[in-house]
Amino acid sequence: MFVGWDWGNTAHDVTVIDPAGGRIDRLALPHTEEGIARALAKLACHGDPGELPVAIETNRGLVVDRLLAAGHPVIPVHPNAFHAARPRWGAARAKNDPGDSFKLADYARTDIHRLPRLAPTLPETLELQALTRQRDDHLGLRIAAVNQLAALLDQHWPGGKTIFAHLHSPIALDFLDRYPTPQTAARLTAARIETFCKRRSYSGRRTGSELLTRLRAAPITASRFGEPVVAQLVRAQVAIVRALQASIDALDAVIADAVAAHPYARLLIDLPRIGTLNLAQIIGEVGPILERVNTFEQLAAETGVAPVTRASGKSRTVAFRHATNRRARQALHIWFDNSRRGNSWARQRYAAARARGQRHPHALRTLGRAWMRIIWACWRTKIAYNPTRHEPEKQPIAA
Repeated sequence: MFVGWDWGNTAHDVTVIDPAGGRIDRLALPHTEEGIARALAKLACHGDPGELPVAIETNRGLVVDRLLAAGHPVIPVHPNAFHAARPRWGAARAKNDPGDSFKLADYARTDIHRLPRLAPTLPETLELQALTRQRDDHLGLRIAAVNQLAALLDQHWPGGKTIFAHLHSPIALDFLDRYPTPQTAARLTAARIETFCKRRSYSGRRTGSELLTRLRAAPITASRFGEPVVAQLVRAQVAIVRALQASIDALDAVIADAVAAHPYARLLIDLPRIGTLNLAQIIGEVGPILERVNTFEQLAAETGVAPVTRASGKSRTVAFRHATNRRARQALHIWFDNSRRGNSWARQRYAAARARGQRHPHALRTLGRAWMRIIWACWRTKIAYNPTRHEPEKQPIAA
């Protein structure tokens, strides 16, 4: 038997069919604990959960986790692929929840031999993925908050923006908290700035006189806002930036501990120029792919380092692969670019690709395919990457 689960944020529809495509059961249930528990209990009445595959248009979320925990094989169906298959059930492409749950079950019945099954990912990998993704989200928020702070200073307090190099640095935030307006900094001297910097272990290698010159060289604002209002605006924005930076710092510490304890880390930790954060991103995003793929070609496709080839008759094109795990591709490309600066073999591969006329992104993908073969071999054999065995003079340069 086969199950189709049409999920939603407020309600779900579940259909069970037999091997001939006949409907055996159908459930309409709310998105509540009672509804989900009732659906799982009902499915258990139809047989062993391990023999009852469930097709659903997602590969993550609460329902997927509950189905996997109950022992059901989960078949994630991409919405685009499911939409393209709709004409087999009628030219009108009608859409409703009961119809979709039946069509998902029927799609699994006819194409199950072609559809991948979702395997439970190692909990440590999922945790690392969640931590690094949250850090990326908070980093984006911090960048936006710093840009807002910069715009505020440009309008009301230009000198506060120029005195230190990075607005999100602790010393720059402390300075703006202490001197949020031009009026509060009007009596600053080189000696006072040096004292301020010394108390905060300033390492910018600029004297108090140089910092004061930066401050005085900034344009004078013509803001019509009162000083108390400007001070409130600046301090409020500083508090937001400081809170986001504190969150990022806390996440960095947790991520470092999680990477050190992760079983995959030992396989990849000696790759050239791979930092702790980048290693965490690669384990979190590429780890689940490694756990489910069966061939290197599938790994290369899902990580975006393999192109898409289209051939028909005399026509043949090779194009960039857009359909891929973009977070995995981004994490890998950061490391690919770093690796060529710390490894002679990677540098030679990249240079050879560039000499063949490939642009920088294309050359990185060429280098990346070579690196992914090494990662695939480490994963398959469970042998850690050993830099001393990776001798450039013995490696072929051709892609």
